[in-house]
Amino acid sequence: MKTFKDKVAVVTGGNSGIGYATAKLLTAEGAKVIITGRRKEALEEAAKEIGAFPYLADQSKVQDIENLTNEVQSHFGQVDILFINAGITGDNTLIEEATEQNFDDVMNINLKGTYFTLSRFIPLLKEGASVILLSSNVASTNHPKSSVYQASKAAVNSIAKTAAAELAPRRIRVNSVSPGPTRTNVLDKSYDTITAQGIWNSLADRIPLKKIGTPEDVAQMVLYLSGETASFITGSDFVIDGGILL
Repeated sequence: MKTFKDKVAVVTGGNSGIGYATAKLLTAEGAKVIITGRRKEALEEAAKEIGAFPYLADQSKVQDIENLTNEVQSHFGQVDILFINAGITGDNTLIEEATEQNFDDVMNINLKGTYFTLSRFIPLLKEGASVILLSSNVASTNHPKSSVYQASKAAVNSIAKTAAAELAPRRIRVNSVSPGPTRTNVLDKSYDTITAQGIWNSLADRIPLKKIGTPEDVAQMVLYLSGETASFITGSDFVIDGGILL
């Protein structure tokens, strides 16, 4: 039995990583899944692979978000599941070395994009819908050279709790998931294979469970929060990091 048969789900940044893994699971469970992304070719390829509906949209642009909501409403009506996943880490710099460009890039996608995607989709959400925001375990850390990213994710957690309070009268649940080290292709884009693997191994040594998380680990939590078995959960943040913050 497919748990999410005929449910409508929107996954931003769904063409890779955690977004892709989540969209794939939701599709396998019978949901009609809309995925968004900024790279047309990658987006269309991902959608074809998992049987999702692709919509080109840049989460940092409110006009793109509004265009997306109009398209979703026109073709699918209301939305049962909204996973606001798209985000970036930005540059690793000390606060004194910060650039306006990096600040704007990170905040425009992680904070502004999350906020306005939620804002504009609220009228489309069915009573009893589930909203999940992708945060990060760094929202509660203070590591040097990560001030902008950490601040953006701390703000996401704050938004999730406020939205949970505002939308509770409609029985709409709003939660956040906060992954720790998760094996996506981010490091592969920045380093050669040997260097990237060395970084993953080093991270795994610091994690009590001695392994790196996978996009599927996070996707399973999103899937759980999307369903009726989590109907009494709202305003919560779920840390998925193998215990690295212990």
